[in-house]
Amino acid sequence: MDTSRLGDYGTFGVLLLTGFAFVAAAMTANRLLRPSSPSPEKGQTYECGVDPVGKDWAQVQIRYYVYAFLFVLFAVEAVFLFPWAVVFRDFGASAAVEMGLFVGVLALGLAYTWRKGVLRWR
Repeated sequence: MDTSRLGDYGTFGVLLLTGFAFVAAAMTANRLLRPSSPSPEKGQTYECGVDPVGKDWAQVQIRYYVYAFLFVLFAVEAVFLFPWAVVFRDFGASAAVEMGLFVGVLALGLAYTWRKGVLRWR
């Protein structure tokens, strides 16, 4: 085996150990320097200034996850659409067709969810 490769592994090992040592030192310093005064009030559940009501486990309907998924989907669309719009003239007609297909697929997904009644708030 080539000795330069062993040197590369050695450098990686030293950096890895240095990283672990840094994290361990930071966590130890945190534990030693932080103020600690536990009390029952600090261990109590906190819900926006209101005393907790009900059990600690609650069932959430799936439609809330669908709303979150749709939000992420269209946020990703915006992330791709805005930079593309800035440099639109440099790309030409093929990029316009590709972006049209991209937006079309997303619009098709939105139409599907709308038709299924997922976007209806009950």
